[in-house]
Amino acid sequence: MAQLKKIREEKNITQEELAEMSGISVRTIQRIEAGTEPKGYTLKTLAATLNISQKDLFIEGISKEEIRIDETIVAVEKNEVFNAGLVKIINLSSLPFAWFPVANFLPPLLIMLFTKEKSQIVKQIVSLQIFVAIISPIIFMIVAILKLGSPSVMITMILLVLSNVYIILKNAYEIDRKQVLYYKLNFSMI
Repeated sequence: MAQLKKIREEKNITQEELAEMSGISVRTIQRIEAGTEPKGYTLKTLAATLNISQKDLFIEGISKEEIRIDETIVAVEKNEVFNAGLVKIINLSSLPFAWFPVANFLPPLLIMLFTKEKSQIVKQIVSLQIFVAIISPIIFMIVAILKLGSPSVMITMILLVLSNVYIILKNAYEIDRKQVLYYKLNFSMI
């Protein structure tokens, strides 16, 4: 409770004077300034005597245990907990429709909705497949419009399907290994 000492010194009050003004022993004030947390009557009395709110005594006086708890909460929020097996199934559910990009996002989207698994990683999987469903026909149409011949159209179709299969399998591998996506968008479409 170094905050008590700081406030006391700002008001030019000695420990003895604070003890006399508040009716709290000098030894109790010394313990509080050394780190013991005041509670109940002591906290109210010190706050009233110093003409400050009880919260002001705690601003810089957060205990080490409270700091550790806050750090843990932040770590849990950053490393979102999810069911890795279900996420992998959601990711792999796009494989049967990898050849038909317009429908490849439907299986993961439906599984996400039915299982209510709405973690960030699942949203990224569905967003990535929606992106592939949008970009693949555009690339295919560009190649068709350029009239590069039927072999180039066929090669483009095969490359689009293989690239989507590769993205799905690589993400499944990374979900198994590190529980993250290897390929993901910087934004979410859902």
